[in-house]
Amino acid sequence: MPFLGQDWRSPGWSWIKTEDGWKRCESLSEELERENNQRNVNHNIILNSEDKEIFTNEENGYTSKKRKKDHFRNDSSTQCFYREKWIYVHKDSTRERHGYCTLGEAFTRLDFSSAVQDVRRFSYVVRLLQLIAKSQLTSLSGVAQKNYFSVLDKIVQKVLDDHQNPRLIKDLLQDLSSTLCILIRGVGKSVLVGNINIWVCRLETVLTWQQQLQNLQMTQVNNGLTLSDLPLHMLNNILYRLSDGWDVITLGQVTPTLYLLSEDRQLWKKLCQYHFAEKQFCRHLILSEQGHVEWKLMYFALQKCYPAREQYGDTLHFCRHCSILFWKDSGHPCTATDPDSCFTPVSPQHFIDLFKF
Repeated sequence: MPFLGQDWRSPGWSWIKTEDGWKRCESLSEELERENNQRNVNHNIILNSEDKEIFTNEENGYTSKKRKKDHFRNDSSTQCFYREKWIYVHKDSTRERHGYCTLGEAFTRLDFSSAVQDVRRFSYVVRLLQLIAKSQLTSLSGVAQKNYFSVLDKIVQKVLDDHQNPRLIKDLLQDLSSTLCILIRGVGKSVLVGNINIWVCRLETVLTWQQQLQNLQMTQVNNGLTLSDLPLHMLNNILYRLSDGWDVITLGQVTPTLYLLSEDRQLWKKLCQYHFAEKQFCRHLILSEQGHVEWKLMYFALQKCYPAREQYGDTLHFCRHCSILFWKDSGHPCTATDPDSCFTPVSPQHFIDLFKF
C-alpha cells in the first residue's frame, strides 16, 4: 500500500468515509483560511473576543505541538524511556522480525535511569557505562548518547549528594574524558554522531564533574556509635566481606586499628584466591626476604595482568528461550514452561558482546 503523506517521515493524512467516498480531513485552520479567502471578510468583524480566542488557540494548536516536539528532541537533559523494561535481542532478519538490535537501542529501552537509584544495581550500571566509554561510545545513536549522558549526570549528582562510591565514578570519568579527548583530536578519523561542538561541550561537562568530585569533602556525622566502638572480631569480619582490595585500603585509613587489621596476610590471601587461579599465582609469585608470600603485592600485580572477578548485587538477565534481555525484578513475557531455568546473568562485558556483529 502506498504511503500517503507529503513527507515519508510524516504520519500521513487523516481520512474519513462519506457517502461520496473517502475524503481527506483538513485542519480547522486550513478550512477557515479557505473560507476567509473566498468571502474576503475580516475576522475582527465576525468574531467577538471569545470566539477569536478560540479560533487563535485552534489555529496555533498544530504549531505548538511541533514546537513541543522539537524542544523535547533538542533538550539534552530529557531522557527517552519505554514502558517495557526488556528488549528482544535479535541479530538477523526473520519472517516475523526485520532488522537487528543495536547497543544504543538496548541502552535506551532498558531502564538504567531508575537502576542508578538502586543500591544493588549501582556498581553494575557504572561498570557498564565505563566499558561503553572505553570502546563503544561512537557506536551509540544520537538518542542513546543523550540517554547515556543523562544517566551519567544522575550518577554524578547522586554521588555528590550521598558521598558514596566516589572512586568508581572517578575512574569512569577518567576513562570517558580520555576517550573524548582522543575522539575530538582525531576528527575525521572516526565517525562521531552529532556536531563536534556538542562533543566539546560534553568534554567540558565531564571535566567540570571531575573537578566537583575532586573537591568533594566527606562530612562526619556524629550519631553516637562509630567503627571505633565495635569489637575487633566484628571489624575483622567487615574487612573479610569486602571483595575489592582498594576498599580494604580505604577502610584501613579510617583508624589505626583498622589499618593493622587491613594488613593481615590471610585477608589478602583470601582476596587473591577469590579473584585469581592458582596457575596465575605461580607466574607472579612475590616473596619477602624472610621467604613469605607477599599476598598484598601479589594481588595488585595480578590485577594488572588478569581481570578480577566481578561481583554485583543485581544484574541484567538473558532468557535463552525468548532471547530477551531484562531486569529480573521487572520480568518479561516468557513462554517457557520453566522460565527460571532459562535465565542467565549478564555481566557488563557480556552485555557489550551481545551487540557485536
